Amino acid sequence: MSRRPEHQAPPELFYNEEEARKYTQNSRIIDIQAQMTERCIELLLLPEDTPCLLLDIGCGSGLSGTVLEENGHMWIGMDISQAMLDVAIEREIEGDVVLSDMGEGVPFRPGSFDGAVSVSALQWLFNADKKSHHPVKRLYTFFSTLYAALSRSARAVFQFYPENESQLNLLTSQAMKAGFYGGVVVDFPNSAKAKKFFLVLMTGGAAPLPKALGTEEEDNSLEIKYARREASKKLRGKPLKNTKAWLLEKKERRRKQGKETKPDTKYTGRKRSGRF
Repeated sequence: MSRRPEHQAPPELFYNEEEARKYTQNSRIIDIQAQMTERCIELLLLPEDTPCLLLDIGCGSGLSGTVLEENGHMWIGMDISQAMLDVAIEREIEGDVVLSDMGEGVPFRPGSFDGAVSVSALQWLFNADKKSHHPVKRLYTFFSTLYAALSRSARAVFQFYPENESQLNLLTSQAMKAGFYGGVVVDFPNSAKAKKFFLVLMTGGAAPLPKALGTEEEDNSLEIKYARREASKKLRGKPLKNTKAWLLEKKERRRKQGKETKPDTKYTGRKRSGRF
């Protein structure tokens, strides 16, 4: 059986309650998700020190949304798996989430978002899980409605796992047909393990694609960048992610926003077996 999840079952079935919890508790997945989201933010070229409203496509249990929050942005997520969204709500994420199939379009008003990110979700659109599914049509529906939902200076960045050159060509052709400019950025192109694909789309006209990582003999390791970012937070006195201080700060933000928040206890932030 293929190791690729999209070959095993439709996403709403593959990411059932058990898989959603296992996914969210896996420290390796959490780190990879955080690193890929950081890279997506980098490629968005957002204005510095300005909070933006971002759309997280295939948001899952909110792992990427947490990184968006840490970078000072607001976000709304959409995902087809109810089990994943249930875990996100249980985790008390700060963004709002919507149950939605991206192949049926982005269900938001025109010009709603300053940018969009997506980690490990786009490749699911190549599948025809139902008789009514036509990948080319679903891709065009997705890209055209996403184009409408973005402001005219926004970008969308997708980290994804293509299987072959034809999938890359299909993605870019449908995105351009929907009105986008842009293309694919390949980080660490000469590495079998570190190689990562990012589809960078622009709404405001043609512009040079960002430079890929790992194309020069210099320290471009995303893992090192992420570690340095965590270390710099500590130096600035900002609590590190998933520590008790970080959780208490997050809860206080939720209370100020009027959101339902679990009470603080002596167990806040303590790791417990079988829970997150």
